[in-house]
Amino acid sequence: MKKVAARIRTIRIEKGMSQQELAAELDYEKSNMSRLESGTVNLKLTTLYKVAQALEVSMSELLDVE
Repeated sequence: MKKVAARIRTIRIEKGMSQQELAAELDYEKSNMSRLESGTVNLKLTTLYKVAQALEVSMSELLDVE
C-alpha cells in the first residue's frame, strides 16, 4: 500500500497540486490526505477511484508500481 501512496504523491506533485488542493477536490481534511499519502491508512477502491479522477489519471496508472 505504501507504494501506491507514494505513487499518488508523485503524480500529485507532477500535476502541480498541493496536498491541500487534492484534499479539497476529494472533500477530505488535509490531515487525512497526509495519512493517505504516507500509506498509514488502507485505501478503499472507491477512494482510489476518487483520487484517480481528481488527478485526471486512470486507476491503472495509480496502481502502476513495481
